[in-house]
Amino acid sequence: MNNDNLPSTEMQSGNRDIAGWIGIYVRGLAMGIAEVIPGVSGGTIAFVSGIYSELLASIAALGPEAIVSAFDKGPQYFWRYYNLGFLSLLVLGMACSILLFSRIILFLLEHFALYLWAFFFGLICISVVVISRQAKLTHLLSLGLFGLVIGVSLALGDAGSLEPTRATLFFAGMLAVCAWILPGVSGSYLLLVIGLYADVLLAIEAFDIITIGLFGSGCVVGLMVFSRVLSWLLGHWHSGVMATLSGFTAGSLIKLWPWQLILLSEDERNESVSYLLPWNYTQVSGEAALIPGVLLFFLLGMLLVFYVNRYTQLMPIPDESRSD
Repeated sequence: MNNDNLPSTEMQSGNRDIAGWIGIYVRGLAMGIAEVIPGVSGGTIAFVSGIYSELLASIAALGPEAIVSAFDKGPQYFWRYYNLGFLSLLVLGMACSILLFSRIILFLLEHFALYLWAFFFGLICISVVVISRQAKLTHLLSLGLFGLVIGVSLALGDAGSLEPTRATLFFAGMLAVCAWILPGVSGSYLLLVIGLYADVLLAIEAFDIITIGLFGSGCVVGLMVFSRVLSWLLGHWHSGVMATLSGFTAGSLIKLWPWQLILLSEDERNESVSYLLPWNYTQVSGEAALIPGVLLFFLLGMLLVFYVNRYTQLMPIPDESRSD
């Protein structure tokens, strides 16, 4: 088969060696862990690790015509043309990560919450810089500010709680996968906002086939529709989209503030979160603020993204030829 007729994503996969494929699986593991944490985006992990463009192009290429080509041109062509080796390994890594590490993440949140929140706070802080480098200054000062206001409003607001019905679980899947594919927007965070985060996470832990199936169906539908919309938006208004996302991500950082205290109502049915300064945290919560350790993990999160970004040679200068 002539490689000139294949998309660039397929040719890139064709040039990978074993280490490259292992790297894709490891990125999938990292993206799965990220999606368990409210406020951390799997799309951000893909972005800073250098596979975001390939991921978006591969997903956007899938559609009804893909199924037709599988019968017309054979499974081998279908597998290569639509870069399914890349997508399958990435999804496998994410699935393994979510199934294996969801309980570990919950354990860490229960026993080492300050350190875990600090690590992800640092990770997302530097990710804001990575994303904003893709936008023009004028867009950062306008659309970036708009995204910041939206992010802060969602972080501090109360969107209520939806009941886990069939319709809401399907809708939640569509919403979560849209957030997953966007760098800077966390699917788990949006599930937390609409009150379905715990239901979905518990369903995954208990391997509830019905709930997972409804949620997964919404993910598939949302992915097929939104990936093409996002691909078009990034192709025509790349700088504006990245500016909005960088602002939204910066605003969402509030949710990852390490020194947060969850307060339950008297009937323990509702909860609210207070975000405290470190020197007030011990006084209010009665627990140590652990400032040196928190700062250490904050720096570790920043350094991780910095070196991954440097390794993958991201942060290109925005293309002035784009129709922003």
